[in-house]
Amino acid sequence: MSRQVHVCEVLVVGAGPAGLVAAYRAAQSGKEVTVVDDNPDAGGQIWRAEKQKSSSAEAAKWFERIRQAKIQFINGARVYEQPAPGTLLAENDNDVYELKYQKLILATGARELFLPFPGWTLPNVLGAGGLQALVKTGLPIDGRKVVVAGSGPLLLAVADYLKRSGANVLCIAEQASRTRVARFGFSLIGNVGKISQAMKLRGQLSGIRYLNGCWPVAAHGEEQLERVTLQQGERTWAVECDYLACGFHLIANVELAQLFGCKTQNGFVTVDDYQRSSIADVYCAGEITGIGGLELSLVEGEIAGLAAAGEETSARALFPARDKQRKFAGALNRAFELRSELKQLATPNTIVCRCEDVTFERLQSSESWRAAKLHTRCGMGPCQGRICGAAAEFLFSWKFESVRPPVFPVRVESMMDE
Repeated sequence: MSRQVHVCEVLVVGAGPAGLVAAYRAAQSGKEVTVVDDNPDAGGQIWRAEKQKSSSAEAAKWFERIRQAKIQFINGARVYEQPAPGTLLAENDNDVYELKYQKLILATGARELFLPFPGWTLPNVLGAGGLQALVKTGLPIDGRKVVVAGSGPLLLAVADYLKRSGANVLCIAEQASRTRVARFGFSLIGNVGKISQAMKLRGQLSGIRYLNGCWPVAAHGEEQLERVTLQQGERTWAVECDYLACGFHLIANVELAQLFGCKTQNGFVTVDDYQRSSIADVYCAGEITGIGGLELSLVEGEIAGLAAAGEETSARALFPARDKQRKFAGALNRAFELRSELKQLATPNTIVCRCEDVTFERLQSSESWRAAKLHTRCGMGPCQGRICGAAAEFLFSWKFESVRPPVFPVRVESMMDE
């Protein structure tokens, strides 16, 4: 294993849409820019596999711009520690990178929120975005029966993609009520772009049942998923399927920001008008500052990139566009707020922490996340609480008390090389 020292003016962590446009704006302003991401190629979940063959005109436009910019990419490398201000450590399969920077932009995105219910650990019960990502990377889905469930507009995008990929999407089970979703629809009046997107998506999903106030209560099967039980009001019924794509909206990946000491509130990094965090020279953009969709991530990325490059006047010109997208984000999150009934899905024997096989019953006697870790090892496996921690926060109202390096599992030799 070798250790590589890399020096740049602006370092961007995360190569999703927010990180990419931030890198472009900083590079366009004459800065030496490096982007580091743990995926083998740029794009993130939203623009995954769009670089070579884009179905999105917006993605194609940005990738063309980025190809022409002087940006260095370090792909397949995961940032795991900050040994000193202005320096990060990242690891890939063969090397450790010592990344030195003047300005840092965190665009680490978000992940799906999973809520435990009986059978949720069965093979072929996957995150909605997770199944979409697998199909994008080659998983055959043609003719397979899929139930899409959970909450948020991501369900619609996933169902549309799976349908276009040949899947037989049986239904979309949205936990939010019809009233809340309708109110959200009315909030889009005047937003021509969003209405156009919604109408197009509705046409593409024609023939697929969209069930409001509906959620999965159990998954069944011997060696893998065979059927899922859905509940809507007082009614429950089973649906035979090959896959359950299930995600209850998104939670921000704020662990790196917390490690650096950035102030957070309600699960998101707090930033000023220029996307600056509470730590000097650290900017944040995209879902880690609030779940708001692609357009908000893009404009936040542009502002962060310009501000990090010292172009605050140009950044200020984008404030009205960001304000518009933040208004949409607020309506979105109010509409798809999780209902309290979802806290009753887990039975005593339902596994909550998949890494350490900790059941719901064992967690009920704990008073805090720290106590749960000490007595059950919940959150101490390879995912470091990224799945069970968010679920426990929803189920028990616990809060994470600290983030310690390394943020991700790394090789012992990488830590010894520090």
